[in-house]
Order: sequence, then C-alpha cells, then structure tokens
Amino acid sequence: MDESPPGADAGDRRGVLYPARLPTFHREGAPASLAALVRWFWFPRWDLPPGEVSRQELLPFPASNLVVQLDGVTLAGPATGRAHRDLQGRGWAVGALLRPAGLMALHAEPSRLRDIEVAMPVPGLHGGIAEAMELPDEAAGRRHAIGVWETWAAEHLPAPDQTALLGNTMEDLIATDPGIVRIEQVARRLGVSVRGVQRLAHRGIGLPPLAVIRRYRLQEAAQRLREDPTLSIAQTAADLGYADQAHLAHDFRQVLGTTPSAYREGRGA
Repeated sequence: MDESPPGADAGDRRGVLYPARLPTFHREGAPASLAALVRWFWFPRWDLPPGEVSRQELLPFPASNLVVQLDGVTLAGPATGRAHRDLQGRGWAVGALLRPAGLMALHAEPSRLRDIEVAMPVPGLHGGIAEAMELPDEAAGRRHAIGVWETWAAEHLPAPDQTALLGNTMEDLIATDPGIVRIEQVARRLGVSVRGVQRLAHRGIGLPPLAVIRRYRLQEAAQRLREDPTLSIAQTAADLGYADQAHLAHDFRQVLGTTPSAYREGRGA
C-alpha cells in the first residue's frame, strides 16, 4: 500500500513492474529542506514464512538510492537494466531516491556505481533510523526516520551548487515530459550544449543522458500497458516518441526480457 500524499512525486509507481507482489510498502515525499537532494523515501517491510522468498521485480529509476537496513547502509548505484530483490524472513528498509544533487554530494564518480551497491560508513544515520523503525507506531517511525535523515544531511552534506541544481532540472525535464526523446531537446531547454548535458548526466546520475531518457520512456510504457488495457501497444509507442511499435518491442525485449503483450498479460518473467 502506498500512503503518499496526493499528487506528490512519491505517488509515482513507474519503477514497480508488478505492484501486486510488493510487501507492505510506503513512499513519503521529501520535506522541503531535502527536496533538492531526495526525490522521495521508500519504506518496505516484510514478514515471510520460513523458506518463502518474495522476488520484487523492478525497472529502476535512472538514479541511485541510499538504503538503510538493520545490517548497515549502502549506496545503490544506477541500474542499467531490469533488477530484482529477493526478500525472505522478516525485515525493513528505509531508502532515499537521490536526485542528482544528492548523489553529487555523496559520490564523486557515480558511473563506477552502475549495477552495484557499496557500503557507506554513516553510523549516525544508521543508528537513528534503526531506532525509528523499532517504534510500535509505523507511521510515527517513518516520520522519525525522515527527521533523522534531515538532521544528518544538514550536518554532513554540502548545499547544492549551481551545477548540482542544473542536474536536478535536467532530470525533472526528462522525467516529466514524455515528448523528450533526444539529447538535443534537453540541451535546448537547459540552454547548454549537448556535451554539457552529457557531463551533467555523467556527474549527477552516472548514466549517459540517452539511457536516462530511454529508461523513463520505457517505465512510462510499462505503466500504461499495465494500467490501461484499452490502450494499444502501437498508440503507447507513438505517445512516447518511439518511431514505431517495433522499436518499443525491441526495448522491452532488450531491457525486460519479454514483449509488451506478454508483460501486459502478466507473463513477463
């Protein structure tokens, strides 16, 4: 279940391929003091019977996450394709979906993080969030965890500079405008060169800008096919700037390992 505020970024479910398979799951928008660093926080909890494994299939956002769990803190870099997490036993996590400015504050070379997670030695953050997640009132625990993050960021992360904020603007343009399908469009909107867009994406995301564009368009295609059975695959391709249905099908097979029609029918594996 998602208890995100109506209309908030946290209600964006594009990256979840099979929402019905999620454990108890919440997203919370970042407070104003963190809005330049974090897009939202996510809070999964699970309690599975012995021997049972729940595989969560994801088409991750082109971004990194700072993830706190009971056993420590990791920085999960941008994924280049489909991803999954296997949940078992009992547990929880508190993740922060980082904006480019947030990632710039935490890591100098995000391209080195592609498809991996690295340990982050942030004991102040870990201890406070672990205490928050033990509170009997789960909603209060989530609010307290965000407060811990807020205090930690104010003490340890630098304020975003103009380059970092421009990286955020670049990401927002790509994420919110389905008509953006080429790097040149982003460059014109930002008033920078194509090379400037490439540098921003490299420094703030760790992926080439065209990969970022394609990921958002593919996420949108999957969401539309999942949620609107009346929408044709051809129309979906046209709405999202694909040359034709075949190009959308190619991206589906290459990234998700299935076809649009198979995914729509719930047979994508």
